[in-house]
Amino acid sequence: QVQLVESGGGLVQAGGSLRLSCAASRSILSFNVMGWYRQAPGKQRELVASAFSGGATNYLDSVKGRFTISRDNAKNTAYLQMSSLKPEDTAVYYCYLRRNWGDDPYWGQGTQVFVSS
Repeated sequence: QVQLVESGGGLVQAGGSLRLSCAASRSILSFNVMGWYRQAPGKQRELVASAFSGGATNYLDSVKGRFTISRDNAKNTAYLQMSSLKPEDTAVYYCYLRRNWGDDPYWGQGTQVFVSS
C-alpha cells in the first residue's frame, strides 16, 4: 500500500501561480507513472499531467506551456507547477501513482484549486 498526501492548493487570482506537491509514503522508484487528474464541478475527471520514470512527461492540451510536472525520486514526491492560471483551471486536483500505465492507481485525497477572475 502507498499513501499519497497532497498539498499546495488554494485560492489564487487569474494569472497567478500555485505549486502542488504529492508526497508518497514509500519509495516511488518502482512506479513508472505519477501525476495529476482534476475534476471540476459537474464535469468528468480529466488527466492533467503525467511524469514517467524515464523522464518523459505529458500534458492535457489546455495546460501545455502553463503547467510543469516533475518528480523527485529521492524525496518520493511529485510536483505540479501551475502558472498563468485561468478560472477554468478551478477544480479538485488528485495525485495518482501507477506502477505501470494500465494498473489501477493509488490516489491522493485531492486538493482544491480555485482561480478567481
